[in-house]
Amino acid sequence: MSKVDVLLGLQWGDEGKGKIVDVLTPDYDVIARFQGGPNAGHTLEFNGIKHVLHIIPSGIFHKAKINVIGNGVLIEPAIFRDEIVALRQKDVEPTDNLYVSKKAHLILPSHRLLDAANEQAKGNAKIGSTLKGIGPAYTDKIARTGIRVGDILEFDFREKYQLLKFQHIQLAKTLNFDVDSFRINNMTLDEYEAVWMDSLDTLRKFKLINSEYFINRCLKEGKRVLAEGAQGSMLDIDFGSYPFVTSSSTITAGVCSGLGVAPSSIGKVMGITKAYCTRVGAGPFPTELFDETGRTLCELGHEYGATTGRSRRCGWIDIPALRYACMLNGVSDLIVTKPDVMNDFDEIKMCTDYIINGEETDEIPFEFNEVEITPKLAVFKGWKQSIADAGKYEELPVQLRDYLSVIEEKTGVRIMMVSVSPDRKDVIFR
Repeated sequence: MSKVDVLLGLQWGDEGKGKIVDVLTPDYDVIARFQGGPNAGHTLEFNGIKHVLHIIPSGIFHKAKINVIGNGVLIEPAIFRDEIVALRQKDVEPTDNLYVSKKAHLILPSHRLLDAANEQAKGNAKIGSTLKGIGPAYTDKIARTGIRVGDILEFDFREKYQLLKFQHIQLAKTLNFDVDSFRINNMTLDEYEAVWMDSLDTLRKFKLINSEYFINRCLKEGKRVLAEGAQGSMLDIDFGSYPFVTSSSTITAGVCSGLGVAPSSIGKVMGITKAYCTRVGAGPFPTELFDETGRTLCELGHEYGATTGRSRRCGWIDIPALRYACMLNGVSDLIVTKPDVMNDFDEIKMCTDYIINGEETDEIPFEFNEVEITPKLAVFKGWKQSIADAGKYEELPVQLRDYLSVIEEKTGVRIMMVSVSPDRKDVIFR
């Protein structure tokens, strides 16, 4: 019986998961998303063309590989249809190799209404929601009032839908939200609802499966399964920088509940980190740079959200947070992306510890959001050259290899791969 290998982000998302999944897909039979929804933006780049996926697994461009949207994922049918249309324009037919769990929950138009109402009600305490309805949909899931993919096949689907929509609208009104002025893509709630309902026809044409049985059968047959995470470990609902987190389990533990596999079925855990750090939205970011260096990282790294378009906050790599994420996930292999963004830097810094109230610590404090953290920085000499032509790890500049070796030393995890450009072909396996 084979194991489920895991690929997930170790920072605050945007680590480059889409590209790496695409690179690794030839070694697997099944690629399965286990959490998140259209708040994810996985960018892949090949043949000079950029592709952005939100709900669909990043192995979809490999026609011989099965892609599964697991039960832990949220699906917004209209956004899902848009992704399907975009793939077909690139001569990819997803109905051939994309399966969808019947137990995956749906994001309703009124979930997006409620998301906007909740964010407005927070005032200055906004968490930076993507306003895709993620939080309200996961709330309904936990409250046992949600609607799942399998429900769209049932005779009473419309009745369930209308009841939940009514509850959402009433709740939004109690938050003093102007429901009548709410717009999704410049459409009123009712107008968008018509689009949403129509998009269900696209979803019904896919293989709707009991994905937990399917995944476990694949493992029993010896097939190789790769679980693809969304967002990042520091946005985990339990262990991230709460409340500035997402609404699902973004760590390895989420694979078990998001796909229906036993803990003993987990194999290799591959964690991705950028060579520096970024964050979208509000929340603590100890190594954030507010100077020209931070702006340079943003510009050279094209650090703009694939889902929101918002510019990302940028800073030096954060070892205490990275070590914490490695611990939580049981990371067996590290993957480092985007060191090429710093090719022209004279010096590069790394946060090795936090200084809190005058004392050094390498732990994430409970009061992560309230306490003032000063990063203790180690300084490294920049490599001052392009790394795009490096074909082997040993061909990377010695200054970069020194930097990477310290990451290994501090985390206790070996680096298995380094990405040296956005293109899928530019990776160095070690």
